Parts: sequence; C-alpha cells; structure tokens
Amino acid sequence: MDKHGSCGPGYKTPLDAMKGPREQIVYLPCIYRSTGIKKPDYLATVDVNPKSPTYSQVIHRLPMPNLNDELHHSGWNTCSSCYGDCTKIRNRLILPSLHSSRVYVVDVGTAPRAPRIHKVVEPEEIFQKTGLVGLHTSHCLGSGDVMISTLGDPEGNGKGGFVLLDAETFEVKGNWEVEGQAAPYGYDFWYQPRHNVMISSEWGAPKAINRGFKIEDVAAGLYGRHIHIWDWTKHTRIQSIDLGEDGLIPLEVRFLHNPDADQGFVGCALGSSVFRFYKKQDGTWAADKVIQVPSKKVEGWALPDMPGLITDILISLDDRFLYFSNWLHGDIRQYDITDPRCPQLVGQVFLGGSIQKGGTVTVTKDEELSEQPEQVVVKGRKIPGGAQMIQLSLDGKRLYVTTSLYSIWDKQFYPDMIKEGSVMMQVDVDTEKGGLKLNKNFLVDFGKEPGGAVLAHEIRYPGGDSTSEIWI
Repeated sequence: MDKHGSCGPGYKTPLDAMKGPREQIVYLPCIYRSTGIKKPDYLATVDVNPKSPTYSQVIHRLPMPNLNDELHHSGWNTCSSCYGDCTKIRNRLILPSLHSSRVYVVDVGTAPRAPRIHKVVEPEEIFQKTGLVGLHTSHCLGSGDVMISTLGDPEGNGKGGFVLLDAETFEVKGNWEVEGQAAPYGYDFWYQPRHNVMISSEWGAPKAINRGFKIEDVAAGLYGRHIHIWDWTKHTRIQSIDLGEDGLIPLEVRFLHNPDADQGFVGCALGSSVFRFYKKQDGTWAADKVIQVPSKKVEGWALPDMPGLITDILISLDDRFLYFSNWLHGDIRQYDITDPRCPQLVGQVFLGGSIQKGGTVTVTKDEELSEQPEQVVVKGRKIPGGAQMIQLSLDGKRLYVTTSLYSIWDKQFYPDMIKEGSVMMQVDVDTEKGGLKLNKNFLVDFGKEPGGAVLAHEIRYPGGDSTSEIWI
C-alpha cells in the first residue's frame, strides 16, 4: 500500500507527504442501520482518478457478515508513526463498529481495489477484556499496536477508554489506560509523543446518542464538554479542561501535524465553535475559543435557534489551513491558521444543509448571510443532508465530502436522506489565497446503490491522509 521508494509505511514528514502521489481510489463505509433496509453495512471502494473510465463510481463493495454494526471511522494497522521500520507494511484497514462494538480487519494489500475481510474481532472479546463499548477512532501507534477510543460501557453509560489491539495478530491486548483512569465520556484522540501527551474528546453516553438527539439530555449532563490531557508514557489522565457551554460536544481532535508542535484544535459540535488547545510555560495545558459560528434564528425547525453543528475538522499537512463542516447550516469553511491564535476565514461553500432556499426552514435572523443559500444540485441530484465528513488530498488541493453523520441522527434531522441515500462530493481548494469551489463533474450518488439507498461516512486514502497519519 505504501510505495514511496522508502522503508516502512507512510512518509518521513508531513511536508514529504504533501509531495505524495495523487489519490486514485478511496475507501468509505456505507451504513444500512436505521434505514429500514435489513442488509449489512459494507466498505465501498470509489474511483477518484479523473482519467479513469470509472471516475466517481463505486467500483467494489465488501459487505460485512453481520447486521446493524454502524461502521463509522477507520484506521490502519500501521502508518507514518512507524516510518523507517522496514518490517511494517500498511495492508490492513481497521474498521471499528460504533453500535455493535465489533472490529473488522480488512485486507487491502492483496487487492487494493477489491478489499476482503482478514479477521473479525467479536464484541464479546472486547467486553470481557476491556469493559468498553462504542468503538470510534482507530490510530496506529509507533509501538506496533492499534488503539481504538470508546464511547461507553456495556450498560450504555459514558466511559472514555481505549482498546489496544496487537497490529500483527489483532488480538485484544486490553485497555491502554491505567485502571480507573477512563474519562467520563469518549470520542476522538490524537497523540504527540515529543510532548508526552495525548488529548481526547467527548461525545456523550451511548444510551443518549442511540435514542436520537434530545436537548434535555444535554441539560441532564449526558453529553460532554471537556477535553482530557493524558500522560502518553504513563497512560494516566493528568488534566481535564472544561470548555463550557460554548464547547459542548467536542468531537474531532487535531494537533498540528508538525511533531514538535505543542498546539492544535478541537471542533465543538453543539457549541459550534473551535477551540485552540496549547501547552503553557508551566507544562500544563489550556484551551481558548478561536472560532464561533453564530446560530441562526429560524422558523419551521425543531428549535428556534439552529446551531451550525461543527461535526468534522481537519488541518492541511503544511499546518496552514483548517477546514470544518457545519452539518446543519450545510457549509464547509476554510481558515488560514498561520497564526493559530487568530484563524482567518478565507473560503466557504454551501453543500446542502437545513437552510437552503425552498426548504421547510425560514431564517428570520442571520448574523452572517443576507439571504438563505441556494439549493445545490450536482449532475441533476439535489444534495441530501449537509456537508459532514471531509478528507483533504495530500497536496491540499481537493477536499472530498460526504453528507451522513450517524444513522439515527440522519433519520432525525434529514429524513429524506434515509430514503434517498447520501452523496460524496469533491471541492477544489485554492491553496494560495484561500477559496472553495464545488467540482460539478464529481458525484457519487449512494441513493443508486444495488442494495438500496445507503449512508456513506468517513473517507480514507490507501496510502494515508491528513487524519490517519501521526508523526513521532
């Protein structure tokens, strides 16, 4: 999978990665849970080579052997954290299941364009060895292990722990965290060994998430608002930072890619904000809000105030631009983070969302827009849902976007997407001055899948990308 003329997986540095080959195919999980179609989730392989006759088409589907897994995010058996180790080969995609807590290990090395299942780690083994459920983010470690963050315990309560898998055998080794150190809630994580630190975030209790979003569950404390600072070598939680009301539901954690960096960002979904976290002179960590997306006053929606709902963020490999999606408002934003303390908005594009003209929602007060955005149609298809998962090309010039968040919440906020399926789009990026423009020649319509309309989620490149690679 890694053929860059060097030893071991990935790239030596983030800037070397920017010079890597253009993406030819991508993998993304497709989810049938909550759609009414009783079929297993599957891994789709999509052709993204504009010179190919099958450009912007699904060229392979690998169905899982079980129903209702809710595939979500993916990771690798090894990545740039093991660069230089000639014994390591990136050939297995790790697919944790958010609902079933099963882990699928997929062989993408034998036939990259036609993946096959290598091993299944059953949830019972994970429960027995770790006491954790709700598997989310998977990262490969320099030690040769795979680490997966979790949302909770088998009773549906929040529990932010971490499952360790052996990256050769994929046996469950146990918990990464020291006993008794798990966070109240879990979601994403990113580690930075040169500062002996890992930072994790919080979604909410599985029992709350699984019944759909209810604002009263926020008031009841069933959703998170903290980021947690961990001692990377001791596996202990050394600090928790309360982000407050503006920081409700902090999701994706992104350190700057430079392994010497002592700062990064976290996107807060319900708070519709981005916080910068950083190391202080005394060695402790702090977080300051650096971006706030104003809510919009609306009629014809569940609440009178509609938050942007920042659900995914990422940073370009040169640490120059930060991107995020507002799933409810429907836009993707690009910020220049040359000064990380003061991000500057340089690009924005609307791709679906709840406030398009002609919809059921009327915006009565808007601090940013003078009128509601136009409906977005690509190749005759009205975009369902809103911009959600994003992935950036290595050179930073193309952004790929899907529109599904989580099947139960999709059904709640965008019921039409359940019937019509989600889509994958591509946005062209101006990497000099900033700017985003939808590529009208690219669309993958997951409403036309052979098994029926499906919900496509996170996008992963075979050779690693800006959200899978960590340099140590």
